[in-house]
Order: sequence, then C-alpha cells, then structure tokens
Amino acid sequence: MTIDRAAADKLLTTTRSVRKRLDLTRPVEPELIQECIEIAMQAPTGTNAQNWSFVVITDQAKRTAIANFYRQGSEMMAGSGYPPPLPEGDPREHVMPKVMESAGYLGEIMDQVPVFVLACVKGRVENVPMVLAQASTYGSILPAAWSFMLAARARGLGTAWTTIHLFFETQIGELLGIPADWTQAVLFPVAYYTGDDFKPAHRLDAASMIHWDSWDSHR
Repeated sequence: MTIDRAAADKLLTTTRSVRKRLDLTRPVEPELIQECIEIAMQAPTGTNAQNWSFVVITDQAKRTAIANFYRQGSEMMAGSGYPPPLPEGDPREHVMPKVMESAGYLGEIMDQVPVFVLACVKGRVENVPMVLAQASTYGSILPAAWSFMLAARARGLGTAWTTIHLFFETQIGELLGIPADWTQAVLFPVAYYTGDDFKPAHRLDAASMIHWDSWDSHR
C-alpha cells in the first residue's frame, strides 16, 4: 500500500497540544478512545515487553480530584522558577507567554474536560539508575503516547501532553488503584477540538540541531 505522504506529513506537523480549543460540552465516545489506544499499542517497546497500560478516567469525581492536583502542581512549578528564562533573542521568546497562558487556562477548566487518559509503563526508573534501563523504560511508553495523540488528532480529538500531575503521582496512583511498581508517564485531557484545523508550529531551525557524523558538524 502506498502511504499518502502529504496526509501523513500534515498529521505529524499539525498534532498540537490542544488546550484552549477543547470542546467542553461534547461527550467523547468510549469507542473512539479504545480505537486510539489500540493504535497506540502498535508502537514499539523495548525487548517487545508491551509493558504499557492506559487508565481512562471519565468519572467526574476522579477527574475533579486530578484537576485539583494539577492546579496545585502548577502553583508549585510557578514558584520554582521553571521553566528558566530563554536567552535574549531566542526565537521562542515571543511564543512562551502564549504557552504559559494556555497552560494556565487548561488548569482552570481541566475538570470540565470529558475524558482523561493516563499512560503508564511497568517499572520504576528511580530504582534502576542505569541510563540504559531508564531510556528503555520511557522508550517503551512515549512512542505509544505520541501515537495516541496522532490517532486522536485523526479523529477530531484534541489532546495535551501534561506531566504536572506527577507532583502528586502517589496520591493519584492511590486514587486510581495504580500498582506502586507502575510509572505514570503522561496524562492526556481529551475532548473534541473546536475549529477546522491546526497549522505547523514555529520551530527552531533544524539545520543547527542536525549533527553529521560528529557533534557540531552541520551542513
């Protein structure tokens, strides 16, 4: 089968973290979430472990509790000085205020988002200090999480890659009954998105980030 490269490129370059354009009034069909997860599970895992799990949260009380943890985490992050200031003249400088405002808005409305999907991987990286083990652990869930975002985008669903809830990973794990030997990697608020389409984002110049044969060897 020949892949429609233009359609694939559009999907890859227009899958955004959606916050302000989440439709908070329209329910999301469970069948669509399951389809997206089934597609996500075609992603590779280290040694074909397939050591992933996805917790789908639709219960309002649990979504409200997680949203409250998210807001508390946002306050903690704001007080920590993170993210650090960008260097003067950095082309991302004009975008960051919008990003931060968008993240703040998500915190305000998060409990109204109809579905959360929490991607987890078996194992605890803090117990395996080897770089190889850590890379393999996260490398076994992050491709699936990104595939979930792509599949959702193709179905008119918006997602946002969030990790601020991890300030309270233990409490959320207890809330959802997640075993202690599983790592929560990313939380997706999921809803239909409003509007017609998304555009590619402004990115740093790729040429400066591509190193040919040795570091700092650019073309």
